[in-house]
Amino acid sequence: MQFAGRSVALDTAAGDWLVEAFHRAPLDTVGSLVPVGFAAMARVFHPAVRYAGDDDVEVPWTSVAAANGTTVHPLAQWGSLTGSMDYFENDDQAPLWHGAPARGHLPVPVAERLIQVLARHTTTPDVCWFGVRQGGAVIADHPTLRLGDRDFWLVNGSIELATVNFAAEPFEQSANLWWPADRAWLVATDVDLVTTYVGGTPRCIADLLAAGGLETLPADARQKITWDADQLNPPPPDAPG
Repeated sequence: MQFAGRSVALDTAAGDWLVEAFHRAPLDTVGSLVPVGFAAMARVFHPAVRYAGDDDVEVPWTSVAAANGTTVHPLAQWGSLTGSMDYFENDDQAPLWHGAPARGHLPVPVAERLIQVLARHTTTPDVCWFGVRQGGAVIADHPTLRLGDRDFWLVNGSIELATVNFAAEPFEQSANLWWPADRAWLVATDVDLVTTYVGGTPRCIADLLAAGGLETLPADARQKITWDADQLNPPPPDAPG
């Protein structure tokens, strides 16, 4: 079994350090995705997309918020920012944006900018681990790393694997978790979310927050990650009861 041309690891010991950390974190918080042991964390917003001929133009959340009279802040949620849960999948706000932020998938251009920063904050950029969320039947000879209520197949390779598609075409799927062998940082893209979370050293996260081409804000392990976490913008009227 392979992902992105890499064989799935037959030993998940490389991820054992994460197990206890995830057991300590409340569900539906940043800490349930990124271990609470990291000194600093950041939230990376996946951009919406405007179609311009054959080109996809990134539209930041700040532009969407400005058009909707809402505010981007560390707990902002897409439904509250746009005013409707339908804007996750079906509808758009053309001409401002046509494609919603990628859900559960870190867009390649964003991943490329991330690794430019993160590669400077690890001694092992050529030895990284990538977790792919398990779906469907369990394959007996390919063990998974269990973190909370989620299971991940593991593959290893260089940091550049963060930009590779782990799904069969025409689908797109980035790694859901990735970290270097020296455990200097960790990146998490949950299958249900349109943002990615990163844990690392204060210097690493400061560099990430200052990096060009990335829309980021500080995060905290206690922050909620659910659709109703946004207490600043009005809840969408079509939100789940």
